[in-house]
Amino acid sequence: MTISVADYARDCAAQGLRGDYSVCRADFTVAQGYNYSAEEQAVWRTLCDRQTKLTQRLAHRSYLDGVAALGLLDKIPDFGAVSETLRKLTGWEIVAVPGLIPAGPFFDHLASRRFPVTNWLRTHKELDYIVEPDMFHDFFGHVPILTQPVFADFMQMYGEKAEDMIALGGDEMITRLYWYSAEYGLIQEPGQPVKAFGAGLMSSFTELQFAVESKDAHHVPFDLETVMRTGYEIDKFQRAYFVLPSFDALRDAFASGDLAGIVTRFKDQPALDPATV
Repeated sequence: MTISVADYARDCAAQGLRGDYSVCRADFTVAQGYNYSAEEQAVWRTLCDRQTKLTQRLAHRSYLDGVAALGLLDKIPDFGAVSETLRKLTGWEIVAVPGLIPAGPFFDHLASRRFPVTNWLRTHKELDYIVEPDMFHDFFGHVPILTQPVFADFMQMYGEKAEDMIALGGDEMITRLYWYSAEYGLIQEPGQPVKAFGAGLMSSFTELQFAVESKDAHHVPFDLETVMRTGYEIDKFQRAYFVLPSFDALRDAFASGDLAGIVTRFKDQPALDPATV
């Protein structure tokens, strides 16, 4: 079902969501509006300084290469300037949004190699946790890995195929794939230690350490069907983290996998318990 921008803005206002949805364009984008206060700039630097101490040790090299290429740490990024660099690397760009947007426009943006990024930042009181995804989660978490061509191709394919899977009744299943890869994915290349790349981990001070270093973290070899069938946690640490051998494995599994068959066979079955996969 297609929802109008006006209706969505009213729904968001009724829910008390923070972004200004009343100024959305037809594709749910807005102007970034680079008028951030000195306090907001200080929050950005605090978040980046603190998290970078962890990502230097725990993030996959491709994420770290992306941060270096885009230069995200000194001040709140200018979306237009970052997009210029990103387009040269992988053909992607950044579009500003007021927060969460409907699934249809989100997938359309991904299919067109546009990544939606929230244009507001959490406050100093919310350094450790925020309910809504903000600019730090979206930008620091997601954008650096879009500099990597193979993962960037996967994200475009995801946007192209997601609505077809939803039409088959696989909305929860296709969301799980995004959750366990783009948000909470780990990677372990041959002969190397486990590293993180998912945005939910990159932007979390506590869960990044748990997912990579804790003996209690449940690491599971990536398997497309299992991922699409496994439930996930929204407001607590994940009870399973799927580990890729490479980004090529993720892209190739998604490109050649029988997504429609998986959805058809398992959409009406209960989700697998992540603690037991």
